Amino acid sequence: MINPIPSATYRIQFREGVTFERIEKQLRYIKELGISHLYLSPIFRAPAGSTHGYDVLGPTVVDPSLGGIEGFERLAQSAHTTGLGLILDIVPNHTAFVLENQWLADVLRHGQASEYAPYFDIDWSRGPLVLPFLPEPIGQMISLGQLQARSGYLEFGETRVPLSATGPQAAQSSQDLEDLLRAQHWRLRHWETERDGITHRRFFNVTSLIGMRVEDPDVFAATHKLILKLVRQGLVDGLRVDHIDGLSDPKGYLERLSPALPDTPIWVEKILVGQETLDPAWKTVGTTGYEAARLIARLLTDRDGIARIDTHWRNYTGLGENFREALTTAKRDILQFDLSAELHQLVNLADAALADDGSVEAGPEALREAICELLICMPRYRTYVDAKGASGEDKSLIDAIVDQAASRLRSSRVVRRLGEHIKQPVTDSDMRFAIRLQQVSGALLAKAQEDTAGFRWSRYLAANEVGAEPDEPTVSDAEANAFLASRRASEMTLTSTHDTKRSEDSRMRLVAISHHADAFDRLVRDADRLAPAELSPRWRWYIVQSVLALWGEDPHTLADRLHQHNQKALREAKLESFWTKPDEQIESAADRFTDALLSEWRDRTPGELSAIIETANALSLAQVALKCLLPGFPDIYRGGEGAFFALTDPDNRLAVDWDVLAKLAAGAEGFARHKAALTRLLLALRRDEADFFDKALSHVQQDHGLTLRRALNGRALQLTFGKETEGHALWRSGAGRSALAIAWA
Repeated sequence: MINPIPSATYRIQFREGVTFERIEKQLRYIKELGISHLYLSPIFRAPAGSTHGYDVLGPTVVDPSLGGIEGFERLAQSAHTTGLGLILDIVPNHTAFVLENQWLADVLRHGQASEYAPYFDIDWSRGPLVLPFLPEPIGQMISLGQLQARSGYLEFGETRVPLSATGPQAAQSSQDLEDLLRAQHWRLRHWETERDGITHRRFFNVTSLIGMRVEDPDVFAATHKLILKLVRQGLVDGLRVDHIDGLSDPKGYLERLSPALPDTPIWVEKILVGQETLDPAWKTVGTTGYEAARLIARLLTDRDGIARIDTHWRNYTGLGENFREALTTAKRDILQFDLSAELHQLVNLADAALADDGSVEAGPEALREAICELLICMPRYRTYVDAKGASGEDKSLIDAIVDQAASRLRSSRVVRRLGEHIKQPVTDSDMRFAIRLQQVSGALLAKAQEDTAGFRWSRYLAANEVGAEPDEPTVSDAEANAFLASRRASEMTLTSTHDTKRSEDSRMRLVAISHHADAFDRLVRDADRLAPAELSPRWRWYIVQSVLALWGEDPHTLADRLHQHNQKALREAKLESFWTKPDEQIESAADRFTDALLSEWRDRTPGELSAIIETANALSLAQVALKCLLPGFPDIYRGGEGAFFALTDPDNRLAVDWDVLAKLAAGAEGFARHKAALTRLLLALRRDEADFFDKALSHVQQDHGLTLRRALNGRALQLTFGKETEGHALWRSGAGRSALAIAWA
């Protein structure tokens, strides 16, 4: 029988050649590693060429490219026979906003009369559904004869948009074509108009993903029919809900999903910020564990070293702003550009909410200013106001946000009235405004912090991570122990995912610079002579960290991987280069600096580099130990049981060499083998001592090193890192500041 709560999970990332059949062949290896459950990325049909599967076309068909329903059934049955459970990642928030989406195609043909129109979060009050698909403005395409209406479709290039079922199906002239287009349930626009012209709810700023209205019981039923069937048939043993903060009512969603699948554990992808905790009323067994990854990195970061890193970084780059200032600037940039369409919509929704409020008169500019400040001052992803109003905690948070926002405005009247309407929605207009504000605040924080300020503020990239705070790289004993005391055995503990900005071992390379702050500063300053003049010190400091994070990887692909990351970092930072307007000069300069640094280090490996890597290897082993021994259960991202050095996607989604992984247990000495051996040892201990790990109390202490102690009924497990210990140990490696020992009695 499969235990509903895992002792350890193994994350499988489908697509890019990874199919059900391919994973079925690895089940024995995964089981022998010490894993209890496979943790699967989305399996439902996605657009052709999808590299990750989160852009589902609709969760009603298992993707034929993965093996279809028959292949999934075989995988599930084989996994259960092997003794492995299955956790399935589901995506209730959105589907792909593409013409392959048959539900969407029906809406394009029939408009609001389509049975699928209520499925999508579309603002029909603003007119026909906007499709920002055109490569050029529509007038230009019409005049050049690049649009053709025939056989029930409007065609341009290889794109075919369904025409209205009740109107003409062809056009004989440009005027006929313009009349035909005006009669559609949709409006084609140039892709650049997505900033302020869309009429559907997006995933963050990704226009090609459209929000689903799963708060509607009929939509929930339609989008979860197959999911529920797979669980009830015994093929799936647990669910992971992607991006739950994008939903209109996360708590209400779980209250519908959980009773439909009694006794089935449900995890949620929820980013907890600062001291935020998961609402105990939510019907979930826990989060997917980004907050645990943050704790581990903070415990392993050298406090004194971070202070020196900060001094070196500021002296070298000349940057004086703190991270909160950088984040506020990034939020304003994102609202002005990436999320300007959402801001326009919020202004309209706020205007409707205040329409009958006689205590305030608000024009569009006053509303825009107030909404911007409310969003910028939100320190978390969102609040959770529903039809009952705000909880006590959320009321206090909203009051604090309103006070801070009011202090930045010439007049506080509008923002204070909006705050009251948010805390206690009375009308439908109030509710619509509150819901959308909460959905946008999460998108804003994610885009501004993870994908903008996290690339701009380059001090210590180990802390620029999903769910982490760049200006809080260390943790006190009191905060760490409070976190451990609140943690359930059913909580997941991760160190790498398909979304982390750096993989676990690359992150430890960066944590290691806090232990060698002066040595890293010398590395950067020595590399300075290799940098093109047009590359700012900010990016030089960043790139040296990136090269360090991947150093030692396959030299045939290393430069290309770093070039791809340079491009992403520069464009996500949105300072000199942009996805919509790349600056080839600055991107080329970054690549030339990267290549020169790689060549320099290959010809003469600096002693500082060797010292940092030696410490990083020890830190990686300590990270494995903490992940496996902390309260909760560990999740191994595919291939992460061995050496795993990667930067942000797509680098962290490269193919896994299963043959290399299988040979680690019997291979030559080295970091990868030690990591795999420690992983196997601790996963076996967790499996054999499940009761201890479920119930044992935990305590950490940072005193000339790190100690984690867990105890239950006279039995104790102790991990020490960074200081020598005596006596028998279950595992011992390293010496001095890199010493790691695990004792079990």
